[in-house]
Amino acid sequence: MTTESTSRAADIEAISRLVATVEHSQQNKDPEEFLGLFHSDAIWTTAHGKVLIGLDAISEFTRKVLPAANWDGKVTYEVVHVLFIRPDVAAVKVRQRYLAPGEESEGAPLYVLSKQADGRWLLTACQNTAVVAD
Repeated sequence: MTTESTSRAADIEAISRLVATVEHSQQNKDPEEFLGLFHSDAIWTTAHGKVLIGLDAISEFTRKVLPAANWDGKVTYEVVHVLFIRPDVAAVKVRQRYLAPGEESEGAPLYVLSKQADGRWLLTACQNTAVVAD
């Protein structure tokens, strides 16, 4: 395996861990864990189209909404595809599922991540999109 492919595999693993942390933070309704994944000047668009620019706006919204979320079940996040735009920028398509007794809903977030100088990947520009059943 070349150094480049080893590095790419390590980046994909790090990105998968970030998405797993998103899942964990959502399952536990933990805003601080979730907010620790964002770049300071990130952009977040909610599934309902609310645009949040910068970590302050994302934090205010998340601290209000996440702990009060009224779903009772399990949420899962699965990396579906990673597209490296540059070695330090990746577009990540995610399958998000909310599973509760007798009901299920799905989301199709797109996360644009940026790799920091210390090697961490952070959420930078994200769109959370609800999937509407046919």
